[in-house]
Amino acid sequence: MSRADKIFIENLKDIIENGFSDENLEVRPHWEDGTPAHTTKKFCIVNRYNLAEEFPIITVRKTNFKACLDEILWIWQKKSNRICDLNSHIWDSWADESGTIGKAYGYQLGVKHHYKEGDFDQVDRVIYDLKHNPQSRRIITNIYVHADLSEMNLYPCAYSMTFNVTGNKLNAILNQRSQDMLTANNWNVVQYSMLVIMLAKVCGLEPGEFIHVIADAHVYDRHIPLCKELFDREQFPAPKLVIKRDVTDFYDFTVDDFELVDYRYTPLGKKIEVAI
Repeated sequence: MSRADKIFIENLKDIIENGFSDENLEVRPHWEDGTPAHTTKKFCIVNRYNLAEEFPIITVRKTNFKACLDEILWIWQKKSNRICDLNSHIWDSWADESGTIGKAYGYQLGVKHHYKEGDFDQVDRVIYDLKHNPQSRRIITNIYVHADLSEMNLYPCAYSMTFNVTGNKLNAILNQRSQDMLTANNWNVVQYSMLVIMLAKVCGLEPGEFIHVIADAHVYDRHIPLCKELFDREQFPAPKLVIKRDVTDFYDFTVDDFELVDYRYTPLGKKIEVAI
């Protein structure tokens, strides 16, 4: 099995067996039919993935690698909030009449700030520091900007990255306020692992550890039967990630520059309903 499978299944079991249920409380999320979407949750899950050992994609169900990569490039490379710049429809429910998600996600990363070294947006500042000041303990991004929350169609879930160089290894921590574990856990793990891998590549470093900190890790009530179906499924070894081009500029990466070799998985066979 892959280590990502082990972590994923252990998380789901712990939440379902030992978590807190909000079934008797008033909740904001709801299903498409209007029914309240209740959850069982655990507070503060911390998962560690060693990117030098294996690529952390699960095999007990398929994670759409290309769509994951497309979205992280939409946020971090295009710095876009327009859903027309994304090659999937995952943000359609949060788009406004102008076709944007407001001042959220990529919008925040593209805002320029003044530093003594010059004017940078958050992504360019990270790249600058990784190249010129890799021992800095201040290489952090944050898109949970209180002044703009009222103009965001969805408050950021994955909101902060902390980068740290140890030797020649690039390590990173993703802080996430909330996560729908069945739907999005491995999706985000794959995305931000890829971000670390891409940044390491263009900054002359090797990928190290990716740490995922989730404040409210939850399983929705309608997802519990699906989660239980995964517990005893066959698990496969992690696939090998291949970078097909020698890219030196982060903004030159495309989805087609990456390939998963021998990615085997068991199809879920059912559609996952997403709470909104």
